[in-house]
Amino acid sequence: MTDTTAPNGDQGPVTLITGGSTGIGAATVLRLLKAGHRVAATGREAAKLAALAGRAAAGERLLTLPGDATDPGTVASAVAATAERFGGLDHAVANAGFSTHDTIADGDPAGWRDMVLANVLGPALLVNAALPALRASRGRIVLIGSVAGVKNTPGNMYSVTKWAVHALAENTRMQVTADGVGVSLIAPGRVDTPFWDSRPDGTRPPGPALSAESIAECVAWVLSQPEGTDVNQVLVRPLGQPL
Repeated sequence: MTDTTAPNGDQGPVTLITGGSTGIGAATVLRLLKAGHRVAATGREAAKLAALAGRAAAGERLLTLPGDATDPGTVASAVAATAERFGGLDHAVANAGFSTHDTIADGDPAGWRDMVLANVLGPALLVNAALPALRASRGRIVLIGSVAGVKNTPGNMYSVTKWAVHALAENTRMQVTADGVGVSLIAPGRVDTPFWDSRPDGTRPPGPALSAESIAECVAWVLSQPEGTDVNQVLVRPLGQPL
């Protein structure tokens, strides 16, 4: 599972990434292509996926799949299309998600519904759809959590969803570890990505931040572990972030 060929080779691990068009997802697509993976990337906006494909210049080694990560049929189709293109599936990375940047006291419940579907249901759907192929390949699942999933802040609904993702990771690990499938949760602290664009004032919060590329390196490291090694949780903050 950990062997790769040169990036221009015909073989290499097959990795499906949701929310792959921007931010951490896009950085991970580019990093894994560099490592020799064959990659399928999903995203809601076809134009952003096309722009990513242009940046990657990876030819047939990158498959872009526009679609909604919260729709069961779309997710199942993405897994099937990936396996059909590349002959199987070795890794699934559940990255799609967003924040409403509000609280239980002042937020819009309609926005919470969409966030819960994207942040919690979406990863569960990917696990459900990908498991048969991952059992066959003895592959790995990576869930992108958050420091917000281990540190509560007052009324933070995004934090609630990420605590659920952390629970999903451990529940999944317990169910599939005997099948030889690895499960890793990567929990970033503050990262400088378009995640923050939906804040009411459109600004980044003050203080240090990681780059999307630094989290992509964490994903690549987890996926490069030798067979039989299961890294279950990686918590990574920028130096200087106290919480």
